[in-house]
Amino acid sequence: MARSQGQVVERRWRRGRGYALRFNAYGERQYLTLGMQSEGWTRKRAETELANVLADVRRGTWIPPNRNKRTRPEQGEGPNEPTFHEFASAWHADRKGEITTRGHEHEEWALRCHLLPYFANWRLSEIDIPAVDDYRRYKIKQGEQRAAAIATGKPTRGENGCVLKPLSPASINKAINVLHAILELAVEYGHITSNPAAGRRRRLKLPAQRGVHLDTAEQIQALLDAAGALDHDTRRPTRDRRVIIATLVLAGPRAHELCNLLWRDVDLANGRIHVGHSKTQAGLREIPLLPLLRDELAAHRASSYRSGPDDPVFPTGTGGHRDKDNLRNRILAPALIRADELLLEREQTPLPAGVTPHKLRHTFASILVALGWDPASVMAALGHADPRLTLRVYTHLMRRSNAERRTLAALVAGKEKGFEESVPAMIRLAG
Repeated sequence: MARSQGQVVERRWRRGRGYALRFNAYGERQYLTLGMQSEGWTRKRAETELANVLADVRRGTWIPPNRNKRTRPEQGEGPNEPTFHEFASAWHADRKGEITTRGHEHEEWALRCHLLPYFANWRLSEIDIPAVDDYRRYKIKQGEQRAAAIATGKPTRGENGCVLKPLSPASINKAINVLHAILELAVEYGHITSNPAAGRRRRLKLPAQRGVHLDTAEQIQALLDAAGALDHDTRRPTRDRRVIIATLVLAGPRAHELCNLLWRDVDLANGRIHVGHSKTQAGLREIPLLPLLRDELAAHRASSYRSGPDDPVFPTGTGGHRDKDNLRNRILAPALIRADELLLEREQTPLPAGVTPHKLRHTFASILVALGWDPASVMAALGHADPRLTLRVYTHLMRRSNAERRTLAALVAGKEKGFEESVPAMIRLAG
């Protein structure tokens, strides 16, 4: 078989210098736009991507992004009609500062990794409903190919050498949601008459998922005991697992909220945490400190080598902020393994599969229900913008017996006396 050949093309668009690939695949001449220098593309990175694409072509796993592209002469491109790349890149640049940093990074992920490799050279008027459906099917097929490559022991790798895994249905839908937002602006600007990415039919139906609820006192106690035991293991450099997991369980912050928590946000005297960094307006909130957590945080602050107002509450060993990967892999994962061992020793039910830092927010919801909170108050404490999730969690937990809920409430009461007088009446112990 003849060796596939190609070249990197440097171009100067109105927005600056960019890179593309030109190569032969499946008997046709292909042209693939990569991105701009402002988006991090360099000649070296483009050459690496060319090598990856040519390797996929030789294996027969590369799918031409524009294979299903249709032109519609009756609409006409017009001299001022931008390509999707031009319009989407400008849209993304304008969004900076208007949304959270995390939201901006999510949109960049959707564009750089998924939408631009497929739609970059399309004119906006060429993207119709069949084109969006073709894109969805393409991502499904791409996922099947990546899964097959992993199964054979020869996974496809990205530019950084990481294995490219199949995209989940939820992630495919998230990319289509970003496409929808871009095309919605294109409608407002008059480039297209309607949004072809609108509607549930353009998205994949998500499989039903079993809820992950850590809602028994025995499981919560085992997880805290496991984290404490790991803190005292001299073979492990990481400390503070117990107080971090206690905060996840007893206050319900999102991972990035916990990682960005400063001591000025923790009001031990008045028993509350201020969440000032969140992905939504609803996420900016106050969380009353439950007695057990207040004790944990007070002891943590007393022993912390950095406890100034602008110091992180849960710093890394070098004093910096943790990230969600550190939280999941270094803090929670070892504690889950040890907790299951403890539960087995105690002849109790093991933890459910799929516990993550985010799932521990459901555990916090179970505690609030045990304390007698109503759904609206649970929603406010969790920082939910959508009441449907809160109600799903709340409905599940209300099925628990009064005895189970009293046991859960007793666990979080801790050593603190006069609990019912120290927090708002809506969180008084149930039963």
